[in-house]
Amino acid sequence: MNKIIIAAIARNGVIGKSSGEMPWHVKEEFRHFKETTTGSPVIMGRKTFDTLGKPLKGRLNIVVSSVSPKEIPFEGMLYFSSLEAAIEYCEQEKYPKIFIIGGGSVYRQSIGIADEMILSYMKFDAEGEVLFPDFEKSSWIITNEVENEQFTVVYYSRKEGSE
Repeated sequence: MNKIIIAAIARNGVIGKSSGEMPWHVKEEFRHFKETTTGSPVIMGRKTFDTLGKPLKGRLNIVVSSVSPKEIPFEGMLYFSSLEAAIEYCEQEKYPKIFIIGGGSVYRQSIGIADEMILSYMKFDAEGEVLFPDFEKSSWIITNEVENEQFTVVYYSRKEGSE
């Protein structure tokens, strides 16, 4: 199963606000995210889900949180107490790929186990406290770059044998 991190990162490294909000609204980048992730499970932290307010359509929405909800608020959603448990579930269900969609804590936990990353580098700085984690660039190969007006999408694959 392919574990793929997908994120949008401002020029100054910001990916969000501590409240969970996205500090920008770029339709073209949202479209890229939707087209890329539709049909696959998406794994996110609770703050990220709270910001969305409802499940993303066309995807199994999996929330990782140390606090279990009394009841699951929406159909087609799953909660797990750890990233490992969420990934294990997806492996058992034989999903060919999953997308890890944030936030900062979930990215930090997954950067060492991801097989691929799809990172949209925004061409502007943004206000926010949550940063995308640093990663060892020498552990990754850039397989493609797609230039857009407000951002560049960079596709990474992990080098064989690196963590």
